[in-house]
Amino acid sequence: MRQGTGRQLRRNLTALAVVSVAYLVVTLFVANSYYQLILTLVPVWALFGVSWNILSGYGGQLSFGHASFFGIGAYTVTLAVVYWSLSPWLGILLGMMLGGLAAIAIGLPTFRLRGHYFALSMLAYPLAILYVLQYLGFQEVSMPMHREHPVVFMEFSEPRLYTLIAVCLLVGGVVVSLVIESSRFGLALLAIRQNELAAEAAGINARLWKMRSLVVSGMMAAVAGGFYARVLVVVTPDSVFGMLVSAQAVVVTLFGGVASVWGPLIGAAILVPLAETLQAELGTYLPGIQGVVYGIAIIAIMLRSPDGLFWTIRDRWFRQKASTPIPDLMPVMTPPARPASARAGAPLLTVENLSRAFGGLKAVSAVSFSIAEGEILGIIGPNGAGKTTLFNVLNGVLSADDGSAQLAGQPMLGRKTFEVCRMGVGRTFQVVRSFPRLPVLDNVIVGAYGAGLSDRDAIASAVRALHQVGLQDQSGVAAGQLTNKQLRLMELARALAGSPRLLLLDETLAGLAREECDNVLEVLAQLREQGMTICIIEHTMHAMMRLADRFVVLDHGRVLATGLPRAVVENTSVIEAYLGKKWLARQNA
Repeated sequence: MRQGTGRQLRRNLTALAVVSVAYLVVTLFVANSYYQLILTLVPVWALFGVSWNILSGYGGQLSFGHASFFGIGAYTVTLAVVYWSLSPWLGILLGMMLGGLAAIAIGLPTFRLRGHYFALSMLAYPLAILYVLQYLGFQEVSMPMHREHPVVFMEFSEPRLYTLIAVCLLVGGVVVSLVIESSRFGLALLAIRQNELAAEAAGINARLWKMRSLVVSGMMAAVAGGFYARVLVVVTPDSVFGMLVSAQAVVVTLFGGVASVWGPLIGAAILVPLAETLQAELGTYLPGIQGVVYGIAIIAIMLRSPDGLFWTIRDRWFRQKASTPIPDLMPVMTPPARPASARAGAPLLTVENLSRAFGGLKAVSAVSFSIAEGEILGIIGPNGAGKTTLFNVLNGVLSADDGSAQLAGQPMLGRKTFEVCRMGVGRTFQVVRSFPRLPVLDNVIVGAYGAGLSDRDAIASAVRALHQVGLQDQSGVAAGQLTNKQLRLMELARALAGSPRLLLLDETLAGLAREECDNVLEVLAQLREQGMTICIIEHTMHAMMRLADRFVVLDHGRVLATGLPRAVVENTSVIEAYLGKKWLARQNA
């Protein structure tokens, strides 16, 4: 469990218990059978929203096809009763397992896509299943009655028992969601949602975590669908696989608040009674009134409260602490400094004839260099020289067309970004990639989790990294509130939290004032004394002259010069690459 989440989890569980009991008390005062049915459907749709929220709220993988899992659960329970006389209790469990298997089958090909391509492709699955069921003759399936075994077949004369079961299922789903939210699972999903490339560069296997979230989400949605079928007794493809079904999961969660366990509950509590009541009263005169209600709701919430009701209420009525003290679970230890003689070791990184082209443009062409352990190598060159592309190839963001790269004798090329990180390569970016809604400490812990550390060790590593860069007083501040210098240092701390052997720093000083540059240089100088191996891209030459042991100059993707800093900056070819032939000619005239 992540630092500081235990208390929040206990508060949420207490609130959940109070709300659940209060809801069940309300049902005691409802005599109308239709309104009692609505009270049963509210937790069912809330559970469906909670399932969608795990994938799309926490993980940021927008799905328009969650009806696939809901419908699988519904048809599994119904057909199991019809053909096998299987108890709906067991049918729900069977549907849950089939929902998980369907999630794997759907996720394997679909997670190759991202963004709106993923969202639209998810929409195809329930529609395909719908037409298949219609073709097979399952346009409408009714459950037979088994009055001799009412408990086994979930056939109760007291409708409040269905509401009780629905609330229990919802409580189970919310507890699962709360546990995910307070664990490394939830932190990984939130990091992926806010910046997937940064998460992978920190060692997070984004595709694996997204697949896990889809499986959990699919299983939970199937449970909701299975119980929904038992309550209504009759299912049709349109009623459980239709577009409106997926839309309900999306709308109740967006309306209530995404990435919050309470959002789907708030959305369902408001929208489901409203839509169902209007459908009963006006459905004869206005067919499809439910869809109209959900459409108006989503438009209204986007205009008035884009984050959803939960976040609007929380931000307006409950002030968040600006910062929290750094955890003191263990003493903060700085790695011992290495003597200078130990820093000039054998090559740690060796790059030979590395090339990468975009169409006919050679962004990196036959680049070769090496970095000794404990050395700081500066990569310089004019804009468009291929410096960041070189880092992207080494980091696994881009594939190489030719050449090789080895870290301590182990090949780097052909690996995914998170695999390169786990080899011991930390990375910062030219444009800072943070997780803006997460606290600074959680931003840094992501780097430690990516290295495979336990919760306690991850917190210790993150605390140490924050002390190394001087951000320990900002640990509880949201990353989106930091200054540019603080963001640069936080990104550096995230890279350090994974205990890397090599740091790839891409313009860490970009956008900083002279005094801020000096502050960051002090941090990098301390890392040098601790024996850290650094490869840094930078345009600030006065800083590079102070920091780097050697320079590699790139121009149009090729190595133009290598050597000691003073010799390189006096090289006429380097001067020409930066300032042009005319300037050089005037200087020599």
